[in-house]
Amino acid sequence: MINGEGGWLAPGKIVCHCLLIESGDGLLLVDTGVASMTEHRPLGRVFAPMRPINDRAETALAQIEALGYSASDVRHLVMTHLDGDHTGGLRDFPEADVHVFAPELAAALEPELRDRARYGDANWEHGPRWVRHEVDDEQWFGFESARILPELDFEMRLVPLVGHTRGHSGVAIEMGDGWLLHCGDACFHHGDRAIPPYCPAGLRAFQRLAAADNGSRVASQERLRELAARRDDVRMFCSHDPHDLEVAQAAAAAAT
Repeated sequence: MINGEGGWLAPGKIVCHCLLIESGDGLLLVDTGVASMTEHRPLGRVFAPMRPINDRAETALAQIEALGYSASDVRHLVMTHLDGDHTGGLRDFPEADVHVFAPELAAALEPELRDRARYGDANWEHGPRWVRHEVDDEQWFGFESARILPELDFEMRLVPLVGHTRGHSGVAIEMGDGWLLHCGDACFHHGDRAIPPYCPAGLRAFQRLAAADNGSRVASQERLRELAARRDDVRMFCSHDPHDLEVAQAAAAAAT
């Protein structure tokens, strides 16, 4: 129902896939995961049935420190969106600029009635250094986009993929051999990007229920499938699919 394999009553597995990038301007972290290393808080009723692992070694900051860095080395946080399982580690990086698509920040800071359950200020009550971004005149492979941090020696763009939330965006990073696209929660399973698409029934239902605008979510997935079909120089992954994380980890291991 969740991973597409295993027994019907076996527990499924999901992950919170963050991306750490080295640059000449320090470290950049795309999404911060489900929890803070410095202060753990309940995740609320929405996440309680998922039984998240309460292990500080799994937090973004702990893994960054294991690489020999500190929180102050992380200069920029780039958010796909502001749900609690993506902003849980914001408090661990209080000195970092937090880059977010402007419609998402507006939806989170002044939520409509139906969005109040998904957004809360516990993860940003320390007063993050928000940096709002609007789309610019330059498209990214036919998608609207907003270039962020133009001083970097590579290109990085927010790519609106709305639907899961009202201002959800992917994060596109220029690599030496193409592009890497962090799709966030625009899809939940690697089969969402296939033609024809496939997704385990449990995840398929959850995506519909969790969407702020399900019609826009479906349209965003369709555009990702079309992009995947025509561009072999864009590698995609989503936030919660353990398959995508395992593929990325295997590629990193092979490169070292």
